[in-house]
Amino acid sequence: MNTERLDWDTLRVFRVVAELCSMSGAAARLGESPPTISRKIDELETTLGAQLFTRSTRGVELTEAGKVVLRYAHQMAEAANSLKSEAGPQSTPVEGRIVISTGDGIGPYWLAPRMHDFQNKNPRVQIQMLVNDEPADVINGDADIALHFAEPKSHELLHHKLGVQHYIGFASRDYFRERKPPESLFEYYKHRCLMHSSYVNQVERWAPKVSELRRMIDYAFVSNSGTALIQSCAAGGGVAILPSFIAAIDDRIVPLDLPEIAPIQFWVAYTERFRRRPEGQMFVDWIRKRFEQEDAMWFREQFIHPRDVFSNVHIFPSVAASRREP
Repeated sequence: MNTERLDWDTLRVFRVVAELCSMSGAAARLGESPPTISRKIDELETTLGAQLFTRSTRGVELTEAGKVVLRYAHQMAEAANSLKSEAGPQSTPVEGRIVISTGDGIGPYWLAPRMHDFQNKNPRVQIQMLVNDEPADVINGDADIALHFAEPKSHELLHHKLGVQHYIGFASRDYFRERKPPESLFEYYKHRCLMHSSYVNQVERWAPKVSELRRMIDYAFVSNSGTALIQSCAAGGGVAILPSFIAAIDDRIVPLDLPEIAPIQFWVAYTERFRRRPEGQMFVDWIRKRFEQEDAMWFREQFIHPRDVFSNVHIFPSVAASRREP
């Protein structure tokens, strides 16, 4: 491999071919001839020492090596755009509308309260948030950008891992006044458990030990609304399975002093078409940085229990005592 011969123009051509799955389509977009496009792809494959596309009468398709190169090419393009926007002269404020698709928890409860930060800097950009159990189809234009709880597989999508949601048990203080708190995850079955319907669909990605737990639990209340779940829990309805960050936004419910039930990774995904829009790259950069801030420690790989964040967090004494006895 002779990486010294790599140049940005060839990688730019490669990205367009990968997006359109067509040499002729890339030629039309870039204003070059199909033979020129084909020659540049051949040169890139020779330089890298790998076949990047399989060719057929229907067009071209990325190989596994091509997918790896595409990922790095996108990262290089994003870095170049970030450099241009931060180092270049200030231009006219961008305007437009961004449609973001999110799940019922992280969108309304985490992103929405922070969205004003982006809009203060971009007052002419309207944000429309779609809240659904499944991410909207950004390839077909149902949304511009979406959060996914499974890594996107389509090579038409640019995606980045944002973090991990750690699920733990919560309950109201009233619920445990006359009940003994669970002393392990496997005592959840003794309690009325509350569950979000989208979590039920994610169970196959939970840790193997939790699959057994799920079979033991007969959920007393299942809803597709995070608000309904939290309200039921706060009213003494039972033990709710919720992301750990909920401890930072609602003190009516209390985290159990037990390990996490499941860690679920999540990604942000969007198309090259959206990234090329002036407001698109700015929003992608903003959302990625939001999950790198200090207040986003809930989404790190390593689980952080709320008791280790808030000095005054209430935990159920009988549980804490039972876990800390020698």
